Amino acid sequence: MQFEMVPGTRETVMNNPDGAISQVFRKRKAQQQMAFMPFIAAGDPDLAGTKRLLETLAESGADLIEIGFPYSDPIADGPVIQASYTRALQQKVTVDAIFEMVASLKLPQAPALVAMVSYAIIFRHGIDRFLQQSRESGFAGLIVPDLPTEEAEEFAPQVKAAGLDLIQLLAPTTTAERTRIIVEHSSGFIYCIAVAGTTGERERVAEGLLTQLQQLKEQTETPLAVGFGLGKPAHLKPLRGLADGAIVGSAIVKYLQDLADGSATFEEVLKQVGTLSKQMADAAHQST
Repeated sequence: MQFEMVPGTRETVMNNPDGAISQVFRKRKAQQQMAFMPFIAAGDPDLAGTKRLLETLAESGADLIEIGFPYSDPIADGPVIQASYTRALQQKVTVDAIFEMVASLKLPQAPALVAMVSYAIIFRHGIDRFLQQSRESGFAGLIVPDLPTEEAEEFAPQVKAAGLDLIQLLAPTTTAERTRIIVEHSSGFIYCIAVAGTTGERERVAEGLLTQLQQLKEQTETPLAVGFGLGKPAHLKPLRGLADGAIVGSAIVKYLQDLADGSATFEEVLKQVGTLSKQMADAAHQST
């Protein structure tokens, strides 16, 4: 399955430091909708499979796609995503190979691509080299879950200079001082963790999250995207009017476990991923 690049999308905004991600949220906000952002780990089941999954997610209505760089000691990821990273690492997926795969993508509407990557990977690869390859391959921003507070003030200008957004995570337990720093040094959007703990599906959205979102709306105009625990269209209803985006990871990645177990074929997994993604995209795109 191949698609031609749509004029005025990813190739165009690469030269605009805050173009791709900001355009997504401006578009959805103007329509009183949330943006939908699914997550998959690069290399599970392999990079060719990841490419097909990205094509499926784009066709299913994703506004942004979060691509995880496999890491042996992921921060805050639950067992479903940890297992996905482990399968990818068993494929001996490299950072350079991920960039090559992303650069080869030709997606309809070119969803904004965001890398979920450990700071340890960036540092080991070489900061300047990693940032340059990120931009050249087509990423619009980075989520760096283990970025220390003291490093953020130095790293954020480097990311911006490379033409990328630095997206930081904000947990329910984040202190007021760290919240201030995160708000000050985040661009594109702020990743709001729905619950304390690791990623994974949950039955309902925590009430404390809604209060936190209301408070953040008073502190910043940067879009707020919620992740950790979202996996059903019903989860998005209480977020309307407060969150600007919804991130879904474990609910999608779990289908790849069925492939690993031999209980589903890759074509069946693609169909399941596409169905859930379309349901979540349709729910996110309902106007308030």
